[in-house]
Amino acid sequence: GVQHADRRCRLAEIQRRVDQRIRRLEVDLQQREHGMVFVHLRILQRAANAMTKQLGAAWSLRAKDLQIKTIDEALILASIVEKETGLSSDRRMIASVFHNRLRLQMPLQTDPTVIYGMGEKFDGNLRRVDLQTDHPWNTYMHKGLPPTPIAMPGKAALEATLHPAASKALYFVARGDGSSQFSENLADHNAAVDRYQRGGSTPRQP
Repeated sequence: GVQHADRRCRLAEIQRRVDQRIRRLEVDLQQREHGMVFVHLRILQRAANAMTKQLGAAWSLRAKDLQIKTIDEALILASIVEKETGLSSDRRMIASVFHNRLRLQMPLQTDPTVIYGMGEKFDGNLRRVDLQTDHPWNTYMHKGLPPTPIAMPGKAALEATLHPAASKALYFVARGDGSSQFSENLADHNAAVDRYQRGGSTPRQP
């Protein structure tokens, strides 16, 4: 039907973009290195192809009333979930936080997008000034999704993004053991930050 044809067109476009990025990377690396790098590129190509198939399958079975309306948006949000997840059992809750924020038109406020936008300028330490520096991937300054994916999401991240947990959570903070503490309001979130990161680094957002 029309919907299936539209989905095939979207998947074909995503695959075309992946292929273009792989080719650009290959040309760049051909000018600098030889040998094992081409093996790595073939592995990357196979991973991208597998991800595209997984994305199509997950999209066709997506939950209703999501805050993402296109398969491109699903890929972008899944890439954020991929980077933010420390413990696999938290993955659907993390996806829920982002869906809830999108629903309320709250900034996503997620560090990995800022780091991605910084590129080579990121030295391993994210500073407050970095969160206040404007670029398209700064989700502290811009509402909604960033313009592109920030990573290649795995199957679990795709499925969590398209089947988020049912919750009202809007915040989470790292507990320090790989897991996250989720909160529905800022007061509870600040209390969690005090508990898990007192005297530590900048509180993890959202």
